[in-house]
Amino acid sequence: MFGDMMKMMGKLKETQKKVEETKKRLDTVLIDESSTDGKLKVTLTANRTIKTIEINEDLLEDKEQLEDYLILTLNKAIENATRVNEAELGAVAKEGMPNIPGMDMFK
Repeated sequence: MFGDMMKMMGKLKETQKKVEETKKRLDTVLIDESSTDGKLKVTLTANRTIKTIEINEDLLEDKEQLEDYLILTLNKAIENATRVNEAELGAVAKEGMPNIPGMDMFK
């Protein structure tokens, strides 16, 4: 039993390392999102760090419209980045989980 526990602990440490490596890799995965008319474009990482924002000149004339565009487009980009982030980290965590009786939460 003690040997099984040590084996599980080793597997958990290995999984933790893979999760950290995946988080670093997700800093390089870029998510591009545009407003429906293409007047605003944002790029962020799968870890939800904004990298670029491109604003069409037309939007600079109307502060309220620009704010609306930013909110809608950034929220859509963040949703997409979160989906990618959770899928990648979830796959690594599920793959590395030891088989612990009663802990079948990833099925």
